[in-house]
Amino acid sequence: MYNPTEQLAELNKSNVEQATRLAAIALENTEKLMKLNLATARNAWAQSVESAQAVASVKDVQDLMALRTKLAEAQVQTAVGYSRHLYELATEAQAGYSALAEEAFGSYTKGMAAWVDKASKSAPAGSDVAVNAFKSTIAATTAEFDQFQKASKQVVSLADANVRAAAATASKAAKGRKAA
Repeated sequence: MYNPTEQLAELNKSNVEQATRLAAIALENTEKLMKLNLATARNAWAQSVESAQAVASVKDVQDLMALRTKLAEAQVQTAVGYSRHLYELATEAQAGYSALAEEAFGSYTKGMAAWVDKASKSAPAGSDVAVNAFKSTIAATTAEFDQFQKASKQVVSLADANVRAAAATASKAAKGRKAA
């Protein structure tokens, strides 16, 4: 027999589980970002100390110009490295959130289909048209979500390739200056 109270309780339980997973993903990603920023701050401090020591040991203008170029290249490499790590963290976070959203939508769709099936069994005679229209709407929504999901993955893949290419170009440019 159709019991809407049980279904509502199951839906609430599922929502709590999804909210808990969402919070866990957010905390995990925040922790990774904090670790990256702390490591970057430590690295920046170490580079500042090294730079100050190097500047203090400069003996002439030519050495100062060479040091200036070397320090600029190091800063570019550091910035590119930080950007690359930050992008990787963002990509991982996006993948985790997307997987959770896909799972939630899949669970919602299955739950909605089960609800429609149960409700249709206890529906009054002659309501077949409305039930079939509702089932058709759920199927169309699922198909649209799948298309959106595929398009989103293509956009993410394209953006990923572009960011990686830009990072590689920046690294090569900084290395090219060093060689010149």
